[in-house]
Amino acid sequence: MQYATITGWGKCVPPATLTNDDLATFIETSDEWIKSRTGISQRHISHVNTSELASVAAQRALAAAGIDGSEIDMIILASASPDTLIPNIASTVQANIGASCAAFDINAACSGFLYGLGLASSQIKSGQSKKVLVIGAERLSFYLDWSRRETAVLFGDGAGAVVVEATDVAGGVLGYELNNDPEGRDILKAGFGTAMDRFSAESLDFFIEFDGQEIFKRAINGMNKLSTKVLEKCGVDKDEVDLVIPHQANERIIDTLVSRMKIPKEKAFVNIANYGNTSAATIPIAICDALEQGVIKPNQTILSCAFGAGLTSAALLLQWGNRVTPINISDAELPPCDKTGIELVKRAVDYFCKP
Repeated sequence: MQYATITGWGKCVPPATLTNDDLATFIETSDEWIKSRTGISQRHISHVNTSELASVAAQRALAAAGIDGSEIDMIILASASPDTLIPNIASTVQANIGASCAAFDINAACSGFLYGLGLASSQIKSGQSKKVLVIGAERLSFYLDWSRRETAVLFGDGAGAVVVEATDVAGGVLGYELNNDPEGRDILKAGFGTAMDRFSAESLDFFIEFDGQEIFKRAINGMNKLSTKVLEKCGVDKDEVDLVIPHQANERIIDTLVSRMKIPKEKAFVNIANYGNTSAATIPIAICDALEQGVIKPNQTILSCAFGAGLTSAALLLQWGNRVTPINISDAELPPCDKTGIELVKRAVDYFCKP
């Protein structure tokens, strides 16, 4: 029997940051207001396209696994903010890493990485693939109306990637559950797509909008339900979970989720303060940070869960392997950035925040 195990990991966050104090220079807010409600202190703003973030994260993940891009059998790239809709940007990553394989994008919003990881594990367990690259990458700053405080304070840019390999050692992805609640599809959205009137200038005023209270309630219910379901499916008690790596949307949501599941708060890994909500990239970035900080230990049982626009939700149970350090270190880097975060968003701020 083949098991699907994470053998490589890598993240890429752009160097420019936008702090809460920076936001307070053009919208009515403060560091205390944002931090107390979300747990966020700063977010990264990209000077490059989503595919470049994804490519660097992918190269770092490949190095950590000690393999070459030519060995990859499939690339699954989760993103709600690709450079282009046609062609997919998985093909851009494929070209950048020298792979010859299947490559496609998926859009399950913030649940996208877990959707991709679940699909990758099924490919491996079926014998169809041996090595799959799963990426979550976003440039959500593209979608923001910077005059809308409720969304401007939340989102950031970044990418994370993992290599999933077939092994004979029991463990890896133990099980996963995916779901979508279409009744909630209009409470979190951005009006970008073929429904736009391409001949109207007003159609260019697309932006992320959502009902915060409704999202809070449905997010907790969705993640709790699927997390409980995947634990039952795998025959694992919640007390056997060593670490929870949830989607980093809001620290209050994470606290409420683990409290409702009766899992100790200290078992939940939280890094939202440094990145904000990077949608499909939050979980792979968190995996990388947890490894860097020594939080993930060999053979730990890890529960990961997410929710996103759609309203999608996902939960995945994973037994980590023996290795928690990279085999190699990639020298892949983004091109230099000569602007601050506030300089990068200035054009959009001037547009949306004009008197």
